[in-house]
Amino acid sequence: MMAARSMTIGALAKEAGVNVETVRYYQRRGLLGVPARPMGGVRRYGEDALSRIGFIKRAQDLGFKLNEIAALLRLERFSACRPARALAAKKLAIVDARLHDLVRLKSVLEELIARCDTGAARGCAIIESLSEN
Repeated sequence: MMAARSMTIGALAKEAGVNVETVRYYQRRGLLGVPARPMGGVRRYGEDALSRIGFIKRAQDLGFKLNEIAALLRLERFSACRPARALAAKKLAIVDARLHDLVRLKSVLEELIARCDTGAARGCAIIESLSEN
């Protein structure tokens, strides 16, 4: 039988690809537990802490904020898929709105660049456009 792996906070941070201060911040936010400190010893973290940090990082990669991640972690204890789905659907709506805004922004920038390339404007078409009220 294999012994459970334990790590110092520094080893945990390195393994997880974060700073020690990030681990401490997650602890302050209640996203990650603080293991007991043995008498005269150093706190040791297990694989569960490493998994938890991985969960947090993957959720952040999907655009979830730490308060939303905390909500997902609370739901994890109850295997509550419906509320987790609602959080994900809300996040998807935000992403869709951002995509719409980015597509519109791309179109405006392409138009400004095209106007600039034609040389039809007296000055710089981009600066003139930004100066209009």
